[in-house]
Amino acid sequence: MTRAIRIAALLFLAVLGGLWGAAFLARAPGEGLGTAFARIVGVGTAPPPATGVALPGGVSIGGNFTLVDGNGRTVTQDDLRGKLSLILFGFTFCPDVCPTELQVIAQAMDMLGPQAAEVKPVFITVDPERDTPAKMKEYVEQFHPSITGLTGTPQQVAAAARAWRVYYSKVTPPGATEYLMDHSAFTYLMGRDGSLRALFRPGSTPEEMTAAVRANLGPARVGEARPERAGRG
Repeated sequence: MTRAIRIAALLFLAVLGGLWGAAFLARAPGEGLGTAFARIVGVGTAPPPATGVALPGGVSIGGNFTLVDGNGRTVTQDDLRGKLSLILFGFTFCPDVCPTELQVIAQAMDMLGPQAAEVKPVFITVDPERDTPAKMKEYVEQFHPSITGLTGTPQQVAAAARAWRVYYSKVTPPGATEYLMDHSAFTYLMGRDGSLRALFRPGSTPEEMTAAVRANLGPARVGEARPERAGRG
C-alpha cells in the first residue's frame, strides 16, 4: 500500500469517526445511532449512476468474509461473485427497521421479475449470540425465498461488519429484560465483481432499489423480460 493510499484511508476513517461522533451527540430522544448517522450524512435515496459509487483511493466497501447460511453451509465472498447482491445487516429480534427493509428488498425482488435470478439478497446478523443458522433461515423465509440469512461466530460477524463499515452495539432499553442491537441499516448493492454499486438508506422504496439493480444488470438477456415489463408494481 502506497503512502498516498494510507493517508486517504486514514482521512476517510477520521471523517467517518467524526460523523459517528456527531450522530451520537445529535441523536433525538429515542432515535437509534444508526438512524441519526443516516440523517446527518444525508445519504440520498435516489440510486447513483450505473458507473458505481466513488470512494477515496484505497478505501472499499465489502470484501472477504466467512459466515454460515441457514443450512450450516460455509459462505464466503466468492459465493456472491457473478451476480449482483443486496446486503443488509440486522438481527431477527429487530422490532422495526430490519423487517421494514427486508420487505423493501422482497418487493424489489418481485418487481424485477425474471431479472431477479441475477440478484442475490443477503441478510447478515449483528447478533450472533441469538441468531443461530436455523433462526436466520426461519426468519428470512418469512420475507422472500431468495433471501439468504448468514450468521457466524462473533469474530466472523465482526469481520464482515468491518468490511461493510457497519456500526452495531448491544443496548438494553430502560425497563427491558432483553437487549436490542443498535446498528446502521443501509442496504448495499454490490456488483458482480464485489464492488459497491449503490447505497440505500432506510426508507428507500422498492421502486428506487429496482431501478438501481436494473441499471447495473446491463442489457436484458435472451429470454428475459425487458426492464419496463419485468416489474409487477
